[in-house]
Amino acid sequence: MSTKKKVVIIITKGMDDERASVGWSIANGGIKTGLDVSVFLVSSGVDWVRKGAATFAHLNPKDPTMKEMIDNIVNNKCRIMVCPPCSAVRGYTEEDLMDEIELVGSTALHQLILEGAETISI
Repeated sequence: MSTKKKVVIIITKGMDDERASVGWSIANGGIKTGLDVSVFLVSSGVDWVRKGAATFAHLNPKDPTMKEMIDNIVNNKCRIMVCPPCSAVRGYTEEDLMDEIELVGSTALHQLILEGAETISI
């Protein structure tokens, strides 16, 4: 069990909203500062983890590309969780999503909060 302070970034914005890059940027900043970072994707936020979806997206020219930010989260073994109903309503199956993604309900988020995680919603 990690002794690091936990934070969960809840990303609700998809590819049509530049605020999504803020959530991924905050998550990457959390890694750099030593936080135990998790990301929970809901609503159109789930679009980011479709296989290949973030490859050409670059919402904020001051940030790394979206692919670089998402890859950094994966490479640092941070959890990326996806709301199953949000995925299903878009017609996504597990096969459509990146391999590292956890298709889990809000119970997983609640468990992290019970363990002391702070939440930031974007």
